[in-house]
Amino acid sequence: MNLINESDLLEAGWLPGPEIEIMLEAVRVMAARGVQDRAYALKLLRRDFPLPDRMLRLREEPGPLALAIAATNDADAKNIGAVLRCMDPLLRVPVVRAGAIMPDACPAGNAPANIPVGGVIAVENAIIPSAHSEDICCSMFASFYQSTASVAEELDVLMTCTRFGQGGRNQADWVPHPVLHEPVWCNPFLQGLQRYAAMHLADQGDGNHFAYLGAVEFSPEQLHALRQQGHDDLAEKISSHAGSWKVLITHHGSRGLGAHLYKRGQKAAEKQTAKIAEGIPDAACWLDYDSVEGCAYWEALQYISRWTKANHECIHRTFAEKLGTRIAASIGNEHNFVWKRGDTFYHGKGATPAWPDEQGRAQLGLIPLNMAAPVLLVIGKNNQEFMSFAPHGAGRNHSRRAATRAYLNQDGHLSRKELDRLVSNQTPGLDIRWWHGKADLSETPLAYKSAEQVIDQIRHFALADILAEIQPRGCLMAGDAGPRPWQAERDLTPKQKRQIEHRSDRRKSRQHLNHWEDASDVE
Repeated sequence: MNLINESDLLEAGWLPGPEIEIMLEAVRVMAARGVQDRAYALKLLRRDFPLPDRMLRLREEPGPLALAIAATNDADAKNIGAVLRCMDPLLRVPVVRAGAIMPDACPAGNAPANIPVGGVIAVENAIIPSAHSEDICCSMFASFYQSTASVAEELDVLMTCTRFGQGGRNQADWVPHPVLHEPVWCNPFLQGLQRYAAMHLADQGDGNHFAYLGAVEFSPEQLHALRQQGHDDLAEKISSHAGSWKVLITHHGSRGLGAHLYKRGQKAAEKQTAKIAEGIPDAACWLDYDSVEGCAYWEALQYISRWTKANHECIHRTFAEKLGTRIAASIGNEHNFVWKRGDTFYHGKGATPAWPDEQGRAQLGLIPLNMAAPVLLVIGKNNQEFMSFAPHGAGRNHSRRAATRAYLNQDGHLSRKELDRLVSNQTPGLDIRWWHGKADLSETPLAYKSAEQVIDQIRHFALADILAEIQPRGCLMAGDAGPRPWQAERDLTPKQKRQIEHRSDRRKSRQHLNHWEDASDVE
């Protein structure tokens, strides 16, 4: 057993960094010379490597922030103000170098330093788990195919290939894939999560996740643009068919697997940050990449990336097989993740990478807007003023509840007939399906910013070039599943009723006693 390891040094108060390895070498020398007492070894280390004389704290001034967003109305202005208030404490965190805001930005919660949707931060040699949130690796994936089936027939098939809602697949319905058998489960952040990896394959969750059927036709000029950017293989596959291509596009993250990884990473980040910093909000706690925990968490994130791509592939492969066709080409991108470039970790909470890929080609990206609007196929412009990102969607000016409040009756409800009418009016000519049968008004076009506005700002701020628009044909989303099982109203048992009455009587007795005690104090 090692006399002292890295965790011991961090526990004792030294900061993660290159000096740790030097200290470990000093420990090895001590052990070779016969030192066996840990307390004595730590005393020698404190003599030769003084502990930091002060804790890290939030900076007085925030780091630089680039805004690739502009207000076109009062709602925009109010929303941008809320976004800036979210970013301010985050940009004061010692490891955060700078930030950027995309055109689809909106707050993602009220916790201090909680990164907004459409927010990007550059972090020095560290990972902030809350900046990617529990929907790790939320991403887009598109497959091009040919089929004579109608939209309705294809959606019928699609309903059998994916799954939406809480929980995961029953074990009898688990979908096999080699990603499940990778030797990653000794990683401390992934231990014991194999079941979640298996049960959530071909499973998309809820919220704004979707399976979208579209169509696109590429002109010679568009194919030439692909070749110019080095995407010759994709251009060749696309040009193999003259005419329109059908496209399946899926949007989802890493489901329960990623959620559990996030919880573990956040807990580790809070523990590590508490040893070296004071006054840091939980949402800004970080894992130093040079630490054992930081490296392990980074490796776990890379597996989550591979798993999420496999999740998309499972749905697309099964869809093509059941439809009796083949996939000619596929493309995809993450937009809720952490990307390492040199010693900087770029965190995007809903932001599409737009820098060159590993082969030096301009990176392709998919940007959905709403179920009734095209999905944009873009070529990144690597605009470093905005950290080389583009938006990930249309974004919202209001919360889900606020966006739909105006359509509810005085009782706060909406009839099924009126709900269906509203959805139909917003999605003319499209086949819109809801996994749970009932529409979710907060995921319809009325709840999002205008698609045209986001497109205009992509162009205005030179975030990406729009290569093509994949036109909508139909869409499948989770829909309204009603209250969660633990929130649903249930009939109370006689015992529960007695317990409620008993607690009520006790509260009344305490209130009566407090009344007389207060009166006595006044006298």
